[in-house]
Amino acid sequence: MEVAVRTDREGRHACLVPAGPFDLAHVTAVVKAVATAEPRLDGCRSIDVDLADIERIDGTGAVLLAQLLDRLEAEGLRTQVDQSRNPEAARLIALYRGRRAELPAKIRAPGVFARFGAAAAKFPGKILPAFDFVGRCAAALPKAISSPGSVGWRSLPKLVQEIGADGLLVTSAANLLVGLIIGFLGVSQLKRFGSVVFVPELVVVAQFRELGPLVTAIVVAGRTGAGLASELATMQVSEEIDALRSMGFDPLRWLVAPRCLALVVILPLMTWVGDVLALAGGFIATESITDLTPRTYIVETGAAITAENLLSGLIKTPFLALAIGMIACGQGLATRGGAAEVGARTTTAVVQAILGVILIDAVFTLFYALVGI
Repeated sequence: MEVAVRTDREGRHACLVPAGPFDLAHVTAVVKAVATAEPRLDGCRSIDVDLADIERIDGTGAVLLAQLLDRLEAEGLRTQVDQSRNPEAARLIALYRGRRAELPAKIRAPGVFARFGAAAAKFPGKILPAFDFVGRCAAALPKAISSPGSVGWRSLPKLVQEIGADGLLVTSAANLLVGLIIGFLGVSQLKRFGSVVFVPELVVVAQFRELGPLVTAIVVAGRTGAGLASELATMQVSEEIDALRSMGFDPLRWLVAPRCLALVVILPLMTWVGDVLALAGGFIATESITDLTPRTYIVETGAAITAENLLSGLIKTPFLALAIGMIACGQGLATRGGAAEVGARTTTAVVQAILGVILIDAVFTLFYALVGI
């Protein structure tokens, strides 16, 4: 018997009669028969389906008939399948129609407020591990003092070399450019009031109190923070951290303590070098576009360099360094998985370290403003 789909119409009622083999071997004929029958049902309000003439049916034929009935119902037609004359075919068609009905509705993309709410709901779960890591580091500090042999002191010179000497060029260049920017900006604004002589003081105050520590710490967070996080993350996924624990070494004392200590020692020195180069950048900017003499610039700069301006910036740097070290090391030790997780943790460490640096600097600035420093 050939594959066909016969339609017997009586006004707005029709009877759909598929006939022949509705299986994979005859799928081309089935598709053609179904496509031919559908236009003949235009204008109908109800349709009965008689499956008595189907010789055999498999999943392919059942899916095509189920899709046809779904399309008809979507257009507002009422369909009814006669199950008495071919219950096996009726059951198979109903099975595929049921699966189609159970498919989940299209998920709408969450709105802005929904995303903010989801992020806020996840925040406690993210901040608690950070507090846990800080607490474990604080608990490990007395043990490191009482047992110096448990700290990896031998790695300290190498860390100082990698963090300080190898990164000095980048931080110095950044601070030199910042000094140039402050100088050009100061001249463009103060020149309108005939106050170019105050540009050296502007460079000193802006660089020493705020921009010097902040720019240096951000550069170190991006360079060194990424290096520390990826190094410890690689050690974690390669089970080197587990090997240290099995030998009786505490990773917090053996790995984290030297890295944080190196950062605390090096960052103030890098900030001081950056401050000096920023003064040079301000000098170049001022002398290149104004008539201010070099002697006047140097005298005004010397008068602006006070212990208050210098120390108010340098006091921040150990706290900034500690934040960078603990965030980078914490993200590295929290790594689970493979190479993709190492990259994700490194990115997270850099972002969080930069945000932490900015937050700590803002807290210090607010404190200075409140106490009048």
